[in-house]
Amino acid sequence: MLNSIVIGLQLFVALVGLYQVVLSLFGWRRKKALPSHPAQKSFAVLIAAHNEEQVVGALIENLQKMKYPRHLYDIFVICDNCTDKTADIARSYKGVQAYVRHNLNERGKGYAIQWMLSELWKLPKSYDAVVMFDADNLASTDFLQLMNDDLCNGIRVIQGYLDTKNPHDSWVSASNGINYWFTNRMWQVSRANVGFSNFLGGTGMCFETKLLQEIGWGATSLVEDLEFSIHCIMRDIYPRINYKARVFDEKPVTFKASARQRLRWTQGQFDVATKYFFPLLWQGIRQRKAAKIDAAFYVFNPYTFLLGVIVTAIMWFSMFTPGEGLFTSIYEFIPVWFMLPYLAYTVIQFPIVLLVEKAPKSVFYRLILFPVYLLSWLPITVYAFFTQRNRQWSHTEHTRVIRLEEVQSKQAGELTR
Repeated sequence: MLNSIVIGLQLFVALVGLYQVVLSLFGWRRKKALPSHPAQKSFAVLIAAHNEEQVVGALIENLQKMKYPRHLYDIFVICDNCTDKTADIARSYKGVQAYVRHNLNERGKGYAIQWMLSELWKLPKSYDAVVMFDADNLASTDFLQLMNDDLCNGIRVIQGYLDTKNPHDSWVSASNGINYWFTNRMWQVSRANVGFSNFLGGTGMCFETKLLQEIGWGATSLVEDLEFSIHCIMRDIYPRINYKARVFDEKPVTFKASARQRLRWTQGQFDVATKYFFPLLWQGIRQRKAAKIDAAFYVFNPYTFLLGVIVTAIMWFSMFTPGEGLFTSIYEFIPVWFMLPYLAYTVIQFPIVLLVEKAPKSVFYRLILFPVYLLSWLPITVYAFFTQRNRQWSHTEHTRVIRLEEVQSKQAGELTR
């Protein structure tokens, strides 16, 4: 009986892994861009900030240089429980409005966004859409124009391409960057190509105002982006990635900072999976919608990964047990002609993705330590499972003051080497 359970768990984890590998095959090509349109949509650009005095100025300057009519967008900085000069710096820029929020009981970006949207709806001026950034970001100067195009083409929720601002800082920031480049291509583009939903990444997001007013925000977990994605999908509204709309995000430089950030994410993902997996799966089965079933298993990822950790530990224990072993491994029944190409593909897709995504050449050397980054998810996931009820927001400090011109010049330099 116990052996049958272990075999079933192995089979489930293997099938989910195989499914994702097959799905990734659709990420190697990109569909043609949708038609472009003259600038016509108006935007409220929100910057979520908590003690970001060192970096918020660079983003504001970046946004003021957008290749989009200035009268069609306004910039709002959400100064959420700040104890530094974030609000003063924001107000020092012409036309930028700083909204100060103090609420120590409801902490985190999800609550800050919900509060800011309620303030936004009170204004006499209305906007066609709301765009959200984190204070440490930079964005391509055509970002708003690309959002305008997608909105005009009928897309109501849009996620920009999450790029990396500081991949050269350390092996940790490079590993985070590799993870994002891989996710953009093999998880996001592949799902867009087969007609499934994309998922919001917490920044570089655009929402039709009418939609936000209809369904409200209501995403206040530690992963408000994933939670709001699910709110949309359950209402048959599928977020879409815009591959050209680049957002450059600051990645943690130290392993400790990265582990702390990923722990918060994984705690939130467990929370969201517990809450939404079965309702979303049942809705997808009942409505016969593959996109919703796919989204349900996407949400279930932390549990799938945890099951994989548990099964792996059981099988290793079984291997070193005297005798024939306590449990049967399903890999005994998988032919070598299938297993070897499968394993080879899961390994070589990472350097190939870096080539396709035109990642900096120096990042390729960081692939040597990338397995360490991947393996570090094991203890993080296990600890997150047992602490998933901890919903206290932990702030990631941002200190890298980099301008968009610097990022672009580094990229150009790498490509011409």
